[in-house]
Amino acid sequence: MIVILKPDTDKTSNEFKRFVNHLENLPDIAVRMHEEIGQQQRLTEFYLVGDTISIDPEDIHNFPVVERVFRVSREYRVLGRHNDDVRENYFDYNGVRFGQDEFHLFAGLCAVDTKQHAEIMMRSVSELGLNCTRMGAYKPRTNPYSFQGYGKDCLPYVFELAGKYGIKVIAMEITHDVHIQEIDDALENAGNPTGVMLQIGTRNTQNFELLKSVGRQRRFPVLIKRGFGITLEESLNAAEYLASEGNHNVVFCLRGMKTNMGDPHRNLVDFSHVPVVRRLTHMPVCVDPSHSVGSRERGPEGILDVMHVAAQGVLAGANMVLADFHPAPEKALVDGPQALEMNELAWLIEDLTIARNTFLERVKLAEKYDSN
Repeated sequence: MIVILKPDTDKTSNEFKRFVNHLENLPDIAVRMHEEIGQQQRLTEFYLVGDTISIDPEDIHNFPVVERVFRVSREYRVLGRHNDDVRENYFDYNGVRFGQDEFHLFAGLCAVDTKQHAEIMMRSVSELGLNCTRMGAYKPRTNPYSFQGYGKDCLPYVFELAGKYGIKVIAMEITHDVHIQEIDDALENAGNPTGVMLQIGTRNTQNFELLKSVGRQRRFPVLIKRGFGITLEESLNAAEYLASEGNHNVVFCLRGMKTNMGDPHRNLVDFSHVPVVRRLTHMPVCVDPSHSVGSRERGPEGILDVMHVAAQGVLAGANMVLADFHPAPEKALVDGPQALEMNELAWLIEDLTIARNTFLERVKLAEKYDSN
C-alpha cells in the first residue's frame, strides 16, 4: 500500500506525528518513508509492506495530512503502475525533464578515448540543439585485456567540456560503487558544470549490491539496461531494487537480447517491449539501437539498420535513444564498427523527429477511436 501526503506537509505538526504513530503501531507492517523535493514543492510518500489486506484505506485517508491512498497491484511496488495511482510520470534533473511524455537523444562516445574526440562530439551535439550526451569512462569488457576506459582520469576534462558546450546531462556507465564517489568528487572539483545520469550496464543488471549502492544515493538519476540474458520481469525487478533503496529517478533501457536468433545483428532487438514497460511502470523508456544492431550495415534504400531500429523504438513510444557516435570510428577503442559518424548526427535527429511525430499522431488516432 502506498500513502501520499499532501504537498509540503509539516513534519513537526501534531497531525503528522499522529499519522506516523498510527502507521508504526499497525501489526505486521513495515513502514518506509520517501521524500521527493521538487522545484516548487516537497512530496512525501509512505510505503506499507506486509499484511496490508486487513488495512482499510479509508482509515488511512481520514488523517488530515493524507492526500491519496492506493493498494499496490503489481510486484514493482514503487516504480509500477497501480490501481488509482495517478502519480506523475516524470522527474526533473539539472534543468531537463525525463518522463513518459518526453523525448531525448543521448548521442555520444561509447568510451572516451581522447579529449579531442570528446570535444568534437560535444560541440557537434551542442550545435545541433541537443543538451544531453553519453560519455563512457568505465567500460566492463568480456575480454580482460580489452580497453576498459580511462575512469576517473578523464572525468575532469569531460566535465569541463560539458560546461563549455552547455551539456546538461551525461549518461555514464559505472561498474563499482566507488565510481559514484569519483564522479561526485570530479563534478565538485569542476564546479558542477553539468549533470550525470549513472548507467547500469546489461552485465550488472543483477549485481544487486551495486544496485543497492546506486539506489541509496539520491544525487544522480539512473539509467538501467535490461539484462541481455534474463526476462523482462527480472530486469524490471532489478530497477525496483534502485527504487526500494530510495532513488525513484530511474530510466529503463532496452538494448537487445543475447541470442543468435538475432543474427546478423549483434542482439535480438526487443523494442516491442517499449509499450509493455510504459504500461507496467512509471519509468521513461530508453532504447539503445547501437548495441542492438552492432554494425553500420544499411538496407537497399540506403537507411542504416541502426536508424531503422531506433525508429522502431520511437514509433512504439520510447522516451529516449542512446546512440554511439565517434569522430573516427576506425580509431575507436570500443565498439567502433557500430558507431555512427559525425555527419550522420543531423540525419539521425531528423529521422527520429519524423518517428516521434508519427508516434504522437498514432496517439491521437488511438484517442479518436477509443472515444467512439
